[in-house]
Amino acid sequence: MAKGYWIARVTVHDAERYKDYIATATPAYQEFGAIFLVRGGKNTPLEGEGRPRNVVIEFESYEKALACYNSPAYTAARRIRQECSDGELLVVEGA
Repeated sequence: MAKGYWIARVTVHDAERYKDYIATATPAYQEFGAIFLVRGGKNTPLEGEGRPRNVVIEFESYEKALACYNSPAYTAARRIRQECSDGELLVVEGA
């Protein structure tokens, strides 16, 4: 079964409120077995416009990655994230 990955590129506008997002999202990540491969860190945009925060999260499967995103726990967190940041998030099927 192919793994699933969240790839997120984020610009945080309210760092204090973003802490609430992280706290609210953590139970969803735990429930669905999320493994953080990249969480912030130094980056160098080579093509296109970059964002200050980049995150890659691995899940056991593509289906679990989607289920986490659509879960009630993450839905509450997503609302907070959308209030205090801008960005892109996609789910990718991987090896």
